[in-house]
Amino acid sequence: MNQISFQPFIIGVAGGSGSGKSTVSQQVLASFGADMVSVVMQDDYYRDQSDLAPDVRRKQNYDHPQAFDWPLLVQHVQALRDGETIEMPEYDFTIDNRSDKTITVRPAPVIVIEGLFALYDADLRKTMSLKIFVDTAPDVRFIRRMQRDISERGRTMDSIVTQYMETVRPMHKQFIEPTKRHADVILPHGANGPAIDVITTKVASIIGQLQRP
Repeated sequence: MNQISFQPFIIGVAGGSGSGKSTVSQQVLASFGADMVSVVMQDDYYRDQSDLAPDVRRKQNYDHPQAFDWPLLVQHVQALRDGETIEMPEYDFTIDNRSDKTITVRPAPVIVIEGLFALYDADLRKTMSLKIFVDTAPDVRFIRRMQRDISERGRTMDSIVTQYMETVRPMHKQFIEPTKRHADVILPHGANGPAIDVITTKVASIIGQLQRP
């Protein structure tokens, strides 16, 4: 059964690893609450790799578009747009595979799609009303990624540097950076305060329009 009687306002938030995408998404969510905003994390849509041995999984290129389950992601976004609740997969980066849990995501007036390739797929872009690219200096992104992978994902510094040089950096230049041309808004200094204020003001205006009788 549909829980909303209007088309939600869908925002795509893209950018390189460590650019500040999550900060943008979480600020929008914090500003309006879970009843008004639902967030879909592209990171949770990495392909299931249960058929691969753990050492093989670790060597996969996770910064290539083909690493993601695009059909499921597009299907879930369309379901949310149609007012349906979804069970989003939960990816466990410590085992390089999906966990056996899912995350319930309910439809809302505003849906944020956050991920490296949020603006990459044409079908996904067609669902969006606002497309944002978070553009942050490479050295800042690398430091943030290193800190995150060590503290949250149990990675060693050597493995982080190797992955960055072999896949993260070249894939960013080849696939992620070019999606900037699809953006309606580019945040040139990451998730800075003034930019967040502009975005939340826009979202507040949209929510106000949607709530009018």
